[in-house]
Amino acid sequence: MKVGLAQINTTVGDFTGNADLILAAYLKLVAEGAEIVVTPELSISGYPPLDLIFAGEFVERNLATLREIHAQVGDVPLLVGFIDRNVTGHGKPFHNAAAFLEKGKEPVIIHKRLLPTYDVFDEARYFEPGSSSELIDIGGKKIGVTICEDLWATDYLPGPLYRVDPPGELVAKGAEILVNLSASPFQYGKPVRRLQMLQSQAKRLQVPIYYCNSVGGNDQLVFDGHSLVLSADGTRSRELAGFAEELAVIEDPTAPFFPDHRDDLWELYHALVLGLRDYFRKCGFKSAVLGLSGGIDSALTAVLAVEALGREHVIGAAMPGPYSSEGSVMDAHQLAQNLGIRCLELPITESFEVLLSGLKNAFEGRPEDATEENLQARLRGVTMMALSNKFGSLLLTTGNKSELAVGYCTLYGDMCGGLAVISDLPKTLVYALSRWINRDREIIPASTIEKPPSAELRPDQTDQDTLPPYDLLDAILALYVEENLPVREIVARGYDETLVRRITTLVDRNEYKRKQAAPGLKVTGRAFGMGRRLPLAQRYNP
Repeated sequence: MKVGLAQINTTVGDFTGNADLILAAYLKLVAEGAEIVVTPELSISGYPPLDLIFAGEFVERNLATLREIHAQVGDVPLLVGFIDRNVTGHGKPFHNAAAFLEKGKEPVIIHKRLLPTYDVFDEARYFEPGSSSELIDIGGKKIGVTICEDLWATDYLPGPLYRVDPPGELVAKGAEILVNLSASPFQYGKPVRRLQMLQSQAKRLQVPIYYCNSVGGNDQLVFDGHSLVLSADGTRSRELAGFAEELAVIEDPTAPFFPDHRDDLWELYHALVLGLRDYFRKCGFKSAVLGLSGGIDSALTAVLAVEALGREHVIGAAMPGPYSSEGSVMDAHQLAQNLGIRCLELPITESFEVLLSGLKNAFEGRPEDATEENLQARLRGVTMMALSNKFGSLLLTTGNKSELAVGYCTLYGDMCGGLAVISDLPKTLVYALSRWINRDREIIPASTIEKPPSAELRPDQTDQDTLPPYDLLDAILALYVEENLPVREIVARGYDETLVRRITTLVDRNEYKRKQAAPGLKVTGRAFGMGRRLPLAQRYNP
C-alpha cells in the first residue's frame, strides 16, 4: 500500500491556512500515487489549542473546516486530525479525533484513547477518551488508526499511566498496518528515544508502523517532524526531515533506510531556530532586538536570531556600564561583525549616576548592595524596551535555565522581553551548543566562550562568586527540577548536603520571578512555565 505522509506546519486557530496546507499536501501526494494520505494530530485546529477550545465558535469552525476538506477529497481517502464533540452527554465536552474521509461516504471517526496529563500536556482538561479501537478497511487492507499517545509504549512513559493497550487491541482484531497521527513536541535527545519506542512497538506487535508527526513551533513547544515508516521487525524504511515540512509516499515498509548520523546538538540548534522563527511568524513580528553583553548567553541568542530571521531583521545593543570591561564591549561588536548585524552602543553609566544621585537622600546611611546592581540591569531593560517600542521589534531575553532556576536574573531588567530563547538551556548546554556553532569557523568570539562568566555589575565580579561551578549546579538542578528528586536522594548520589539545600532553596524562592518571565522555548524534559506549575503563596518546606 502506498501511504502518503503529510508532515506539515499548522498554526493554532488558522482554519483557512491549515485547510490550505492539508489540501495542498493531499493533492500532491495523490499525484505521486498515494492510496491514502495521513496528516498530523489535530491538523485542522493546530496543536495545542488550549482554552481556545472553549472560545465561541472555535470547535464549530473546526468542524466546518472538516466538512469543507471532505467535500474536496477525491478517490483517495484522507486521514485528518480534528476536534470532535462528545455527544454522549457525560464526560468532557470534546474528543481529540481523527476523521477517515472518503468521497461520497460519511466520515469514519476515531477518538484518541490515551490522554496525557503530565509535563506540558493537559488533554484531560478538554477531551473525553475514546472507548474502543476500530479497524478501517482500505481495499481489503485492515488499518489500525492511533493518535499520538495511543501508540506509546509504557516503558517510555513517566509511569504506568494507562490500563489499555490500543495498538495491541487493534492488532488482536486483525490490523495489518498501524497508522499514527501525532503532535509530539521536541526535547533534547527525544527523537532517538521516540524512534526506539516505535521500533519496540513494531517488534512487539509484528506490524508495520506509519508515523506522521507535526512540525513547527507553537508558543513554547517545538514539533520536530521526523515522521517515519517502520517494518514489522522495527527496521526504518523511510524517515522524513527534522524541523522542516516534507511530503512523502512510502510503498514498501520493508526496504531498509540509512539516515545520516543523528547529532543531538544539530537537533537542538534547529529546534531553537524553528521555535524562534515560528513564534515571530505566527505572532506577526518581523524583527528582533537584543542586548549584547559580550557574554556567551547573548551571543548564542544572537546567532539563533540571525539564523531564524535573517541578519537584516536583528539589531543588537551594547550597553556598557561603570563596571563593563573593555573586552566585553569589544566581544559584543566582534560578534555583531561576524554575524553582519547592526550593533548600537548605548552606555548607561551617565543614566546610572543620575539615578543614584536622585536616590542619594533616600538611601542615606545604607551600604551599597544588590540594589545598585539591579539598577544597572533595569536601566538596560528600559533601554531595550525603548528600542523595541521605537522599532516595532520583539525584544529577546537572553537568560539561561541555570540562572532562571536560582534567580540569578533581575525582574524588569535582563528579564525584560517577549521571548526567552534559551531559557530552557542549562549553562553547560549553552557552552556545548556555542562550541558546536564554532565547529567550522569562529562565529562566537573565542574570548566570549573562554572567559569566566560575569554579570559585570560590580568590580571584578564573576558568576562563581555567588554560584557553584556550572557543571555542578546543572547536575543538581537536573535532579531537582527535571527528575523531581527530593533533597535526601540528591545528597545520596554524592552531592554535598549544604550545597544541595542552598540550591534547592534558591529554586523554590525564585518561583515568583519565573512567573513573570517571558515565554521560553521548551527543549528539555521539564521546562519552567507550562511544564512546572507551583504555587507562590505556600509554606511547604522540604
